[in-house]
Amino acid sequence: MSIAEPSFTIGIEEEYLLVDLETRALAIEPSEDILAECERRLPDHLVTPEFLRSQLEVGTRVCSNITEARAALTELRQTVAEVAGKHGLGVMAASVHPFADWHQLKHTPKERYDVIARDMQATVRRLMICGMHVHCAIEDPELRIDLMNQASYFLPHLLALSTSSPFWRGEESGLKSYRMTVFDALPRTGIPDRFESYGEFSRLIDTLVEAGTLEDGSKLWWDMRPSSKFPTLEMRLCDVCPLVEDSLSIAALYSCILRMLYRLRRNNQRWRIYPQTLVAENRWIAQRFGVEGKLIDFGIPAPVPAADLVEEIIGLTAEDAAFLGCEKEVAHAREIARRGTSADRQIAAYHKALEDGASKEEALVKVVDQVLKETVSGLQ
Repeated sequence: MSIAEPSFTIGIEEEYLLVDLETRALAIEPSEDILAECERRLPDHLVTPEFLRSQLEVGTRVCSNITEARAALTELRQTVAEVAGKHGLGVMAASVHPFADWHQLKHTPKERYDVIARDMQATVRRLMICGMHVHCAIEDPELRIDLMNQASYFLPHLLALSTSSPFWRGEESGLKSYRMTVFDALPRTGIPDRFESYGEFSRLIDTLVEAGTLEDGSKLWWDMRPSSKFPTLEMRLCDVCPLVEDSLSIAALYSCILRMLYRLRRNNQRWRIYPQTLVAENRWIAQRFGVEGKLIDFGIPAPVPAADLVEEIIGLTAEDAAFLGCEKEVAHAREIARRGTSADRQIAAYHKALEDGASKEEALVKVVDQVLKETVSGLQ
């Protein structure tokens, strides 16, 4: 039976850190007026508190294409930065603050977060991390599951392009995405299971709900999942990118991957579904090395530079980028792979400051300054 082509509309969610502009430390108790003013000025979008008081989450409205998403995300970043600035705070679109200590932070006093804090204990108290989620509309639920099964292969490639969390509590972690290490301590994370049908997926959720271990599907924190609220396939594993162009590129590439997989299905073809352990190995390589790593090409099998695999994906999705009108954004992934991610720039800024005679603490402040600047650059 043929399935109607999905709309492939998109929505982008980003989590931001609020930083005291005097100390460059995380703002422990930012004014509630920030959220209230953002909500008032951005009625078409979503601005909500996150688990920690030091965070905000934003979400675009449903966007028909990447041009609309660009306008929406730009408006969100501009407005949040402007409002926060009135309160002496800056906005960091990066997944980890380089020298914050989770022991000093406070979680948002909200029933949902109180329950999470009670249930997850220390694993969630350490959660001073931010991510980017991309929703892509796949209206047919069976197709949503089929595309999730196949698209899981590409998740490590998207993570590699996004890495922005090389530090943890004032130390170099040695990883380009330390955020994933923190997040993976939670249950129900990682590469999604493979399902034969939407019914099988629904039964998994029902089992956990009936057993009392989760309230609904929104507590399933896989790297990709069918949304519990919208007819979308939600990609959740990426670090948040300081440069808005990088965020848009990853969102566009994700949409094109899904459209490419749908196109294959329409032609009675499909992407090979690899064992979860193999995909998880590439996920680890991306987490450790970012775009400087060599991901495994399972068809050979051999390690291949991430930049070469990104180039291959750009080629595979060229027809889909043209169809969705996002050729420029998809091509930008090539630039990310060439010059590195935020994690690479943060590490370079840190070592440059040390070489110039800065103390370790001063060098970490330089990293914060760089991310603050990049978060609002290119928004005009």
